[in-house]
Amino acid sequence: MANKRDLKKDINYVLGDIIEAVYIWELTNPEKETKKSQAVIDNAITTFDELIVKVNQRDVENPKQHFKAVNAELETKGRALIDKINAL
Repeated sequence: MANKRDLKKDINYVLGDIIEAVYIWELTNPEKETKKSQAVIDNAITTFDELIVKVNQRDVENPKQHFKAVNAELETKGRALIDKINAL
């Protein structure tokens, strides 16, 4: 991990792309109910908020290890959200 700024950009891009994918799904499937897709968007926004709070923590003992853990959490939560989109 290069630095905090790059991690914040990664979080923004990944979760932004997930939200964009949900909007594209909604546009291509106008006849389907959007409750589940809106739940995925809400979950992505909540995940974004949680990860940004973790990145901005100042009282960590090992920042490098902390940022790696946040990056790993982004990857696992991002994959879970993508699986939910695929299940729509």
